[in-house]
Amino acid sequence: MGRMTETVKVLLITNVLFYIGTLTIGDTAYRLFSLWFFENENFRAWQFVTHMFMHGGFTHILFNMYALWAFGSPIEQVLGQKKFLFFYFSAGIGAALIHTLVNYYHFESGFQALLGAGLDPDSIWRILETGQYNTGILSDTITNELLADFYGSVNTPAVGASGAIYGILVAFGMTFPNVQLFLLFVPIPIKAKYFIPALIGIDIISGFSGYSLFGGGIAHFAHVGGALFGFIMMWYWRKNSFNNNRWY
Repeated sequence: MGRMTETVKVLLITNVLFYIGTLTIGDTAYRLFSLWFFENENFRAWQFVTHMFMHGGFTHILFNMYALWAFGSPIEQVLGQKKFLFFYFSAGIGAALIHTLVNYYHFESGFQALLGAGLDPDSIWRILETGQYNTGILSDTITNELLADFYGSVNTPAVGASGAIYGILVAFGMTFPNVQLFLLFVPIPIKAKYFIPALIGIDIISGFSGYSLFGGGIAHFAHVGGALFGFIMMWYWRKNSFNNNRWY
């Protein structure tokens, strides 16, 4: 960690300005700029980009911006400004795509299960609109968990730079694998090549199990998506364009 690089500084300021804006106009900002599922009336194509500048609270933006400064600055120094900016937005958009695919899976699973239980499409859409349903539809195949995932896939927007940040974390781990990092809750140094895969592994487990060590409301597969796209880009660039000094 060292000085803040120029592109990281611009991204950080933009995130802070968006956050201040959400405090001013509130729900309107979240409706316009968060990432909604495409079956939701609030969905707009630009949200694949703008959701990266939205945050759910002070702690959310604080941790993301700290990570952007701490890990993004050294990666920008390695990649250069233009390539870093491309990397950042590609990882963030990639995270949004993976998150949307997971939401589509939950949406289709719920919709088809409810059709199979004898509900007509109008009744199913009423469940999505109101969140209310007759408990008589619950069964071994239609559980509260399935209905919660079904409802949440359409009505819960995604916000935050975390997908792009996870891409940066992967880039940092691949570029500086032996740098010692400290976990807040484990006060011992852990090398980046172990710490970052472990962090991604926790997200994968949490995404599939539904249990999160870090609390609820976390889009775990968006984190995984950002990490995946970050890995692919860094692997490709390192394979094709690497020298001992800089990636151009």
